[in-house]
Amino acid sequence: MTPLVLLPGMNCTADLWAGCDVADAVTPRLTEDDLGRQVERLLDELPPVFAIGGLSLGAIVAMALALRAPERVAGLFVASANAKAPTEVQRASWRRWLARLDAGASPRDLQADILGVLLSPQAAADRPDLVARTLRMGAETPPDALAAQLRLQATRVDLRGGLRRLAVPVLVVTATDDALCPPAFHDEILAAVGHGDRVSVDAGHLSSLERPGDVGAAVRAWRERCQSPAARSPRR
Repeated sequence: MTPLVLLPGMNCTADLWAGCDVADAVTPRLTEDDLGRQVERLLDELPPVFAIGGLSLGAIVAMALALRAPERVAGLFVASANAKAPTEVQRASWRRWLARLDAGASPRDLQADILGVLLSPQAAADRPDLVARTLRMGAETPPDALAAQLRLQATRVDLRGGLRRLAVPVLVVTATDDALCPPAFHDEILAAVGHGDRVSVDAGHLSSLERPGDVGAAVRAWRERCQSPAARSPRR
């Protein structure tokens, strides 16, 4: 079976995928402070051919990698992501987080401040286990790793123009209560790709944490399509 690579979101860990029944997935951390360097490091470390996906920042890195080395990628999975270049509002927010880290705030502190946009209102209110896991991912992210991820965010570019070149199975998972990356962002990604499957789940930004069964089933079905040589002709 083609190796599966799943990348975490910013200030998150492999626990994002723990309930998705993809235990054999490779789950690298994002540790570089530049998108290009992060892609090159992954290409150096990963198998010759693989299916790759991610959530949020992980999905952005996965898209950039697929465009950089399409001959290495058997399929692309994108969840809770934005393929556009950063806005000045986003850049200012990342600078504030870097300043808070420099002032002694922990990644867990910063994670706690945005629980309301990471989880759906229902999960935040009724699922203390998910709240604890979300905060624990922040606690398990070293401050220097989060600082690198914040700087990586600032090097993002608009990826939409290149996505149509991808001739592999593409899966886009969108979450109905995602306050950071609403469904319209995923409409843009699918329009840019020109093909692909979309799965919608009732969840917040961390959709694989809230709906691991639904997300996992979609990922496993997509991965099966990545096995066939014919999968490289999605418009057949």
